[in-house]
Amino acid sequence: MPYVSGFDRDQLMCCSWDAFVDEESIARIIDAFVEHLDIKKLGVKTAAIEGRPSHDPKSLYKLYIYGSRKGIRSSRKLAESCKVNLEVKWMTGGVEPDFRTIADFRKNNIDSLKEIFHEFNRKISGAVEWGFSSVDGTKIQANNSKDNNFTKNKLDDRIKWLNGHTDEYLRILNEMDQQEEADEIRGELTRAELEAKLKEAQERLARYEGYQKLMEETGASQLSIIDADAKLMKNKNGFAVAYNAQTAVDSENHLIRDFQMTNQVTDHGLLESTMSEVKEAELEKIIEVVADKGYEDTEDMVGCLENGIIPHVITDDGKDGYEIEIPYEKSEADLTSTDPKELKKALHAGQIPEAYVSVIQDIKVETVRRKVVDEKSEKRGVYGSPEEMLDKAYFVRDPERNLVYCPAGEILRQKCIKKNENIRYANKNACKHCPNRNKCYKGKGEWKEIDFTKDQLEKPCKDWLKAEGNAPEETKLKGKWHYEKRQVVKFFLKPDREKTNQRMCLSEHPFGTIKRAMGATYFLLKGMRKVAGGFALFCLGYNLERAKNLLGFHKMMELMEQA
Repeated sequence: MPYVSGFDRDQLMCCSWDAFVDEESIARIIDAFVEHLDIKKLGVKTAAIEGRPSHDPKSLYKLYIYGSRKGIRSSRKLAESCKVNLEVKWMTGGVEPDFRTIADFRKNNIDSLKEIFHEFNRKISGAVEWGFSSVDGTKIQANNSKDNNFTKNKLDDRIKWLNGHTDEYLRILNEMDQQEEADEIRGELTRAELEAKLKEAQERLARYEGYQKLMEETGASQLSIIDADAKLMKNKNGFAVAYNAQTAVDSENHLIRDFQMTNQVTDHGLLESTMSEVKEAELEKIIEVVADKGYEDTEDMVGCLENGIIPHVITDDGKDGYEIEIPYEKSEADLTSTDPKELKKALHAGQIPEAYVSVIQDIKVETVRRKVVDEKSEKRGVYGSPEEMLDKAYFVRDPERNLVYCPAGEILRQKCIKKNENIRYANKNACKHCPNRNKCYKGKGEWKEIDFTKDQLEKPCKDWLKAEGNAPEETKLKGKWHYEKRQVVKFFLKPDREKTNQRMCLSEHPFGTIKRAMGATYFLLKGMRKVAGGFALFCLGYNLERAKNLLGFHKMMELMEQA
């Protein structure tokens, strides 16, 4: 049976470059979109005045946008595409910039990429219907390995491990010195090998101690060596050094309306900031947003309401909404207005604006008593040395360094700050190998976690003291305080369950496309500013294909060619 025959490689052809590109290729949409961009408005540098002519910025923008959609991201692969990809050759006019030129253009114009993303959304805004937004975050791996990321607990463990090895090397070398004319001990390393290992251990120890000192001076919870802005975060596959990218996805068309790049480990407090630019585009309109339980932050919700954004945050099982308290401020507000200033006045005056009648209930002004600290607390020093604490069986907090010494002398670092503002401390590695584990902790977990209030310095280890027949005592920071009466506004915020039930179908769709179809599971660039520019390309590539599927090729070409 004969096969399908191909063309003759020696045959001559006479055709235009346009014939090589499909009539409804996305390359044509990208070309039309970039050709009608105002390059001067974006702040892109024009052609060189002297020397060799520079490459057209529009050609390089086309190259990057096309590459983000097709999963061609590195400057070397983009340079190769200029030579072998017919669609790229058609868009760029056959020019072949090298990888360095391509990389430098992105580096010098990284801020303009988010503006281009917004310009694309502006062009299609009149042709699509917009609904409420769904905000969610996803962890995208940074250009920094876990070995080059350090937490305070990790440094404590490594310094302790290196100190032990250094002491052992010194002990063996001392034994060699005591032996007459002996260069090595049987079964041990040679003197030269030991001295080399000792030198390496001391260098690493000095480096880690420098990292530890820097973190204590700056108050940083983490230190990434390659990409300083990246943080160690928990994701579905464990832990990774990553960025937390926030997106606002529209409910009607699944387009990404806006995004925010953060290095915050959790999503708490990111709702209002993610929606701020969406709100700025529609100042006179009340907009709505849904989010999952990770955005449960009453201060953030109040910020949304004050700015004309209705937050529908999913509640815990058995709850219908959130009880919120804000300071009372007497004023007269226009309850019919949607202006953020008037909305804020009404809420703090204990009145419900007409725009919030469906979500705010039981608003009232009350007088409450609150503790007020008159003077700064006098901080006391640490209770004693680790040996003394072992005898005393107390957990002792050092507020200046923000750490806790356990009865066994190990250091517990801050794990998190709870909703009631208590600070939780833990050190899972120390607990796993602690010889006094059964004496200290008898819980079901693998390590001890202990909570301290801001005014506590010591906490007894009750099981330890009970075994020794001692009564526990707790000490607090000394300070003067009194109760003061204040007027506050309390109200009940009830999210719309019909909208919150749609959240997963909205936010997960773009993330899946960006990570799987476009291969954007990690960043090539370093630093918050550059990473945000790279993510703008991901969002633009997603919106291009999504808008093409919604509107069709011919409608898209019509919109892209408009000024």
